[in-house]
Amino acid sequence: MVRIGATIGVPEVLRSLGFDPVEVLGKVGVDPALFDNPNNQISYRARGRLLMQCAERTGCPHFGLLVGQQAGLVSFGLVGLLAKYSPDVGSALRSLIGFMHLHVRGATTSLSLDSGSAMFEYQIYQARTAGNEQVGDGAVAVAFNILGELCGNDWKPIEVRFAHRKPAAVAPFHRFFQAPLAFDAEQYAVVFSADWLKRSVRGSSPELLQLLQQEVDKLDVLQEKDFLEQVRRLLRTSIVTGHSSADQVAELFSINRRTMNRHLSAAGTSFREVTDEMRFEIARQLLQDTAMEISHIAEVLGYCNASAFTRAFRRWSTTTPANWRTSHAK
Repeated sequence: MVRIGATIGVPEVLRSLGFDPVEVLGKVGVDPALFDNPNNQISYRARGRLLMQCAERTGCPHFGLLVGQQAGLVSFGLVGLLAKYSPDVGSALRSLIGFMHLHVRGATTSLSLDSGSAMFEYQIYQARTAGNEQVGDGAVAVAFNILGELCGNDWKPIEVRFAHRKPAAVAPFHRFFQAPLAFDAEQYAVVFSADWLKRSVRGSSPELLQLLQQEVDKLDVLQEKDFLEQVRRLLRTSIVTGHSSADQVAELFSINRRTMNRHLSAAGTSFREVTDEMRFEIARQLLQDTAMEISHIAEVLGYCNASAFTRAFRRWSTTTPANWRTSHAK
C-alpha cells in the first residue's frame, strides 16, 4: 500500500491538461474521493496502473513527471515535517529514508556517497507493477523538490537519473530539472554534491523535532512489522550496491545469519529464494524499461558474466534474458 499524498496532484494535472478529473478517474476505475485526503491509501500496483492509464488517456507520456512536480515534503505528513525541522540536510534525508515505509510499501529510498557526490535514490521492488516509468519519473520529481526545499534556492543537482529508456520528448524533463539527464540508469536518482548534506535546514527547530520524533516513533510502533517485507525492501538496494550476502543483510538488522534464516523460514521462504526473487524482479525491470546491455545488467545483479546471469534467468523464467526482452518489448 501507499499513501496518496505524493500522488494527490493527479486531479490538478488532469485539469491542467484540459480533462475532467471525475470523468477520467471514473473511466480508469478510481473514486475521485481518494484524492480528498493525503492519508488515503491505494495499492502500489493500482497507483502504477492509474498513472499509466492517465498518461494513455490524456496522450501525455510524462504524466507521472507532472504529478511528481506537485509534491514535496508536505506530501509525507509527519515524516515530511520531521525532515523539515531537522538540523541539516543529511539528517533530514536519513529521517525520510528511515521512515519511508510508513508511506509506501513496494519501493525504497536510499542515500549513497561516492567521491564527493551524494545520490538520493528511489528503487521499485514490487513485482509485476505496471506504470513503473510513470511512478519513477514522479518519484524523481518529488526527490528533486524535497532537496530544493531542504537546501534552498541555490541548490543544483549534478545529474538526474532515470531507470528507463530516453523518451521521445525530453523537453519536459529538461524544463523542470534544468540539469544533466541520464537515461537507461540502474535506478531513479538525483545526484548532487555531498557538501549539501552539511547545509543547515532553514527554520529547523530542536523543540519541534523532538515532538515530531515522538509522534513518528508511535506510528512506527503501530505499523505492522513484516520481516519478509523488510528484507525485500533492503535487498532492492543491497543487490545493486554489491552488499547482498546473507551475512551483510543480517548485520543490517543487527542479528546473525542463523536468526535471519529462522525468521525467513517462519515466513515460508529462505534467503536464497528472496534474493532470487528480487534479482528476477530487478532484471525484468531493467530488461523491459531500459536499453541497458545484458552484460551490464548481469554486472548490476552481481553475476561474474552474462552467461551466469542467463543461466539464472532461464531457471527463473524458462527463457533467456534476450528472448524475454523481445517478447515484452513495449
